[in-house]
Amino acid sequence: MAKIVKPRRDPSRDDGSSPETPEHLRIRSVLMEVACTIIVDRHWTQERAAIIFGVTQPRVSNLARGKLHLFSIDGLIEMLNRAGVHVELNVSHIARARRR
Repeated sequence: MAKIVKPRRDPSRDDGSSPETPEHLRIRSVLMEVACTIIVDRHWTQERAAIIFGVTQPRVSNLARGKLHLFSIDGLIEMLNRAGVHVELNVSHIARARRR
């Protein structure tokens, strides 16, 4: 089985090279990390993970290599759902200072 690595990009740093917000990157990073952990914990090969996630083996390879930019939040949630993982979203409002 191929080695699973965490996503390489630091989602807390926005270098301006992508129109995505650091929050989008952080969410994708967390979802990718969960998917990679499932693969390792369940002792799946990339081929087995691909069947269960409903994607191709090269797609799982990209996941394992931490290629964050190749995955959408929706796609990652769908993959996790196919593996029997329930994804919940917790939204909290951050109060901003009023302008006068």
